[in-house]
Amino acid sequence: MRPAAGRLGVALVAGIAAAGAAVGLMATSAWLISRAAQHPPVLHLMVAIVAVRAFGIGRGVLRYAERLAGHDAALRMLGALRVRVFRRLVPLAPAGLRGFRRGDVAVRLAADVDAVVDLVVRVFLPIAVAAVTGLAAVLLVGALVPAAGAALAVGLVVAGVGVPLLQAALARRADARLAPLRGALAAGATDLVHGLPDLIAAGAVDAALEELERTDRELVAANRRSAALTGVSAAVTALCVGLSVLAGLVAGAIAVRAGSLPGELLAVVVLTPLAVFETVAVVPVAAQGLAAARAALARLAELTNLADPTPDPASPAGLPPPIAAALRPVVALRPVPARAADPSKPSGEAAGPKRDRIAQDSASDAEASRAGGAAHLGGNAQPRTAGTDGPGTASGAVLRLENVTAGWVEGRPVVRDLSFEVGAGRRVALVGPSGAGKTTVAALLLRWLDPAAGRVTLGGVDLRELSGDDVRRVVGLLSDDAYLFDTTIEANLRVGRAEATEEELFAALRAARIDGWVRSLPDGLGTLVGEHGAAVSGGQRRRLALARVLLAGFPVLVLDEPTEHLDEQTAGELLDDLLDATVGRTVVLITHRTDVADRVDDVVVLEQSRPAAAA
Repeated sequence: MRPAAGRLGVALVAGIAAAGAAVGLMATSAWLISRAAQHPPVLHLMVAIVAVRAFGIGRGVLRYAERLAGHDAALRMLGALRVRVFRRLVPLAPAGLRGFRRGDVAVRLAADVDAVVDLVVRVFLPIAVAAVTGLAAVLLVGALVPAAGAALAVGLVVAGVGVPLLQAALARRADARLAPLRGALAAGATDLVHGLPDLIAAGAVDAALEELERTDRELVAANRRSAALTGVSAAVTALCVGLSVLAGLVAGAIAVRAGSLPGELLAVVVLTPLAVFETVAVVPVAAQGLAAARAALARLAELTNLADPTPDPASPAGLPPPIAAALRPVVALRPVPARAADPSKPSGEAAGPKRDRIAQDSASDAEASRAGGAAHLGGNAQPRTAGTDGPGTASGAVLRLENVTAGWVEGRPVVRDLSFEVGAGRRVALVGPSGAGKTTVAALLLRWLDPAAGRVTLGGVDLRELSGDDVRRVVGLLSDDAYLFDTTIEANLRVGRAEATEEELFAALRAARIDGWVRSLPDGLGTLVGEHGAAVSGGQRRRLALARVLLAGFPVLVLDEPTEHLDEQTAGELLDDLLDATVGRTVVLITHRTDVADRVDDVVVLEQSRPAAAA
């Protein structure tokens, strides 16, 4: 509320004034009509005539001012709250959000945030306006006819307090189901759209649609229950209006007959409740909105109260000077060598780089390793720098994993007692089958995940002593599903570096070997790529993502399965271009391909852990 407190105050004052103008218009008009029926001199009516005009014009102007200030405040609050929630989601992803479906998170960020903002604009403001206006009307009518004022007060309490409380009690269960059902429906629709090709291939479309229809039926039923409660509330409110008018008529007639009330004021006593209840009628709807907002707030709290899986230290350490000095927005402007076969290059492991076979220990081996304080690296009891023959030292390593055990779920490690080093400027391939923990290692290097045991260092400093943002200024990622936004090629590239010039954009594209294709397009850099790059091929999408990563100038690059889902020829060409474009940078290539030995400096083979008996 802080960014819009002033505008909310303006909206509240304008709303009360507009409601007061509506009541004043009704009361003054009632008196004017009754008095005019007595045919007094017209000058006796001039004040009332002017007041009617003023109330009529003022009601419209004040209502407009209230809506303008209220919507302005709502939009400001909406933007601030959505940014706040999004900022909270950033440190949670990806490890902290693994229990949430993508569509459900999108609904919480959109619809649930809207509902929370409605709590202020469509719940608190109407209730405050109705309370002030109702009190003023009761005092006015009570001053004329106390019995009529008391009857009006009872009717307002029933319609403005009793009905909302009853409705809230009955609607709590129904409205508490609405938000989760909307999230489930959105998540199911998202899964259906993104997974449609696979569902068609597996013949599972009908089953997926049936599940989506079941969720939709539950949502429709919950909406119907909510609408039925709204209808009942409206009926009870209308009944209160009628009874209040009838009570005012009876009490006023008695007062006129007794001579305690002038006849022309009887219409004021009878008709004023109509204008007051017009304001109070929104309170049951606001109360129903309160139940929905509370459910949405609970869902947002569930998301934002999640523990940060990689919390920053209270006083983060600075990046090591050699690492900090390497931070610069570089673009590969050097000519990219032409792709050509080298018949003189030896093949086979004998001619290839050194291969450190790193086996994740079985249960018994892990216990022995922890007891002895060393990891298993090809029989050597000390961590070794990839590509060296002796024990490694931290001084020559950019990245180092020391006896690391880590997993996405507590108590279920994916990698155990893993140790290896990556020297500055080296290209190291991390090879292993699916499920061996390669992507988990990538998350550790980017500090998306902290180890349960052991440590990961950058330039000799434990990543847990650095802020996550500092780590990701140094270490960049090119994943197999690198996301392209539904916008132009240029806008996607500028995610890497917003201030890049057009020359630098094309330099990055040239390094990724895709500048010729971009130049051939009618709109060039302004070409739309579609949602998730749907308008381009898989190879083009990877190359655009590579250009974006190069543009960002990360000194260390983690390439996580960059050739996944591509045909053999395209995958081989892309891998060659990736390594050509990243000359001079420290590269960790994560892949399940076993033919990368002659393309990198070092190869680390990561084996999937197995039970001791099977091993």
